[in-house]
Amino acid sequence: MPVAENPNLVPPLFEHGKVDDFQSSGRTLATTFSPRDGSVAIFPTNNVDPQTLKGAYPEEQPIYFATEQRVPLAERRTIGVVEFEEQNANVFKEDERPDRIRKLCYDYINFARETWVYVTSEAVKKGEPTQFPADHYRILNSCLSLFTLLYAPGAGAEHFPVGEDLMEWLNTHYVEPSSEEGMQLSTQDKPWQDDTFWPYLTRATLRGLSKAPAFFLEKLPSNHPSPHLQRLSKHLTPLLTEHPRLQQFTAERDFAIASRRWKDKVKTLRVELDRVPEDARDDGFENWWDRLSDIVGILEGRAEVIKRVCEELGADWKEVTAVWGVFVDGRLRRSDLPDVVTDILDEMPSDPTDLEDAIQSSLLLGKPIQALSYAAQFDIWLAAHLADLMNNLGLLENETVDSDMSLRDYYVVGYAEYMRLDPSLWRLIVAYLCTCGPVGHEMADQVLMRVPLKLQAPKDSDAANEESARIRAGILDGVLKDVNTACFEHQREAVRRMVCRIASQTFLREKNYGLAISYCASAEDWPGLGRVVDCVLDEYITQGPTIFARMVQSIAPSLQALKSQSGSNISGVFIYRLMFAVHFAEFHQRRMNGELEDAASDIIEMFQKEIVPTSWWAVVLCDALELLQHNEAMLFTSEDTCLLMHQVEEIATRTAQGSGQDYLAVLARTIKNGDEKQAMQRIQIVRLALTRYYARCGVIGVGGKLAISTK
Repeated sequence: MPVAENPNLVPPLFEHGKVDDFQSSGRTLATTFSPRDGSVAIFPTNNVDPQTLKGAYPEEQPIYFATEQRVPLAERRTIGVVEFEEQNANVFKEDERPDRIRKLCYDYINFARETWVYVTSEAVKKGEPTQFPADHYRILNSCLSLFTLLYAPGAGAEHFPVGEDLMEWLNTHYVEPSSEEGMQLSTQDKPWQDDTFWPYLTRATLRGLSKAPAFFLEKLPSNHPSPHLQRLSKHLTPLLTEHPRLQQFTAERDFAIASRRWKDKVKTLRVELDRVPEDARDDGFENWWDRLSDIVGILEGRAEVIKRVCEELGADWKEVTAVWGVFVDGRLRRSDLPDVVTDILDEMPSDPTDLEDAIQSSLLLGKPIQALSYAAQFDIWLAAHLADLMNNLGLLENETVDSDMSLRDYYVVGYAEYMRLDPSLWRLIVAYLCTCGPVGHEMADQVLMRVPLKLQAPKDSDAANEESARIRAGILDGVLKDVNTACFEHQREAVRRMVCRIASQTFLREKNYGLAISYCASAEDWPGLGRVVDCVLDEYITQGPTIFARMVQSIAPSLQALKSQSGSNISGVFIYRLMFAVHFAEFHQRRMNGELEDAASDIIEMFQKEIVPTSWWAVVLCDALELLQHNEAMLFTSEDTCLLMHQVEEIATRTAQGSGQDYLAVLARTIKNGDEKQAMQRIQIVRLALTRYYARCGVIGVGGKLAISTK
């Protein structure tokens, strides 16, 4: 739906007649486009220095939203995804390919027909608004059916005569004559006196509906005043009912032989008809001979008679084409149609203003690219799905819009852009775009990255809260799960990682460190993992060891999972930092539980494995002070004590050399108003405790870890 040349804002921005006041105030209208759904926002803004504005305007100004087309409504949301993607087409055997494409065609036909029925009946009953009128979906149905008939007839069927199929298509989608006309005539004693009698018989004959004219012709011998017509009708009736139809034969040769014999009988009837005297050709009501001659002319396959009769009955070129394949040339092939239709259109041109006519004539003329152009003007959905089918049938080979996009992709992307008017259709949008090569993949990536993950559940939604709870329990659920699944299905790994990074940042803000680390690992965002661990360690500084230990419990499973990925590209720096956070928390948990020997082992193990960051050496050593001063048991061996003394000396030496910031900054943050000097004083206390502890180890001579009495 095109945008109006002079759009109006509703409600109006200012009163009628005050345009000059608005312009002189230094205000103007600005617009900005949404990258998410293609809508445009219109809003008033300044076009001069705000300090020079005249008049007072409210601080809050309205923002108007508009779209070029209507947002897809209910009947447009049931559309199936393009299933027959080019990359998947080769998995079928070559002899299965035509039937697979034909099945997909019928899927689209069924969708159009079901939507047509829904809009015609159910939507009306429910009072629901619809995207298009019912006739729109009727046209979709007829065009898709014609395309399938001509270009996807099934394996081997493309070489069969096409006339019967065309006539069936015509009778299905453009019903003539109506059953009401037949019912009305059947109730009359002398139906031939009705103005619609002979047009009804002629139209039914054109359409190959032999039963209706045969029924009325059988009644003529009993009550029609002309003995000639009574006699001729007896001969005509079996010709109508015994007309050879292709579907009645197993071999085309048998059909051709039967057709020739039938034509000979029609010629015989013509001879008898011509023998009727001129003065006996009128029944007092109408010239029955002319009417009967037209019917016989149709059976004879006389092109000039068929065209004239069709014009008189108000039929168009489509009807002439179908009749041609049944009565003029019963062996008409699909490859012959363009020449035949060209000749017919020269005398009975299609309506250039009728897109339905334009699409169908292009298909019958063998001009699929032209048909796509008209289809896009009518409904981009039709153009996109026809383009996909044509591409898989080899009808669009080497057809490109530019060097980056094929003609097929051009129309499919156009349809995906239309669906973006409703962001909730992002799954379908991505599915379509990911069939469109590099350009489509880039566009799909942008759509996926703009899907709201809804990780923060609204307070007034029980369902959303349940979803949020499942996610926070470590279960992949909701939109996050859908986006992750879509990325996996369409192999958009970079986007999946980006989405995981976004989720990680959300959980990090909530201090849900376990999930934050889990999603960092899923995204292979090792610098992000490092930032999460830094935040976890900050909890020790700001909240103390008790809260820190409790928070780290949620990230321990993530450490085990990362360790199991030993063959992956995990950066050692960040995994060691995570290991330190977990081990440091375990140390404090054991210390608080009174498991002092295990706590002492944790201290030594962390330094031996070299997982303690340099900046945290001083903190760990100060936390070991309580164990060094424990009087009831010797918790460290002399070798352990030497290891710890070595770390203390390293800190002292580096600090003396001017690198104290690298070793003492974190410890200083744990001291109220602390600085490097105060932190170093704490280290000196640890040094003294280690010296005394080592001396005690020497006195007892067993290397420590031996309980001694304090008495």
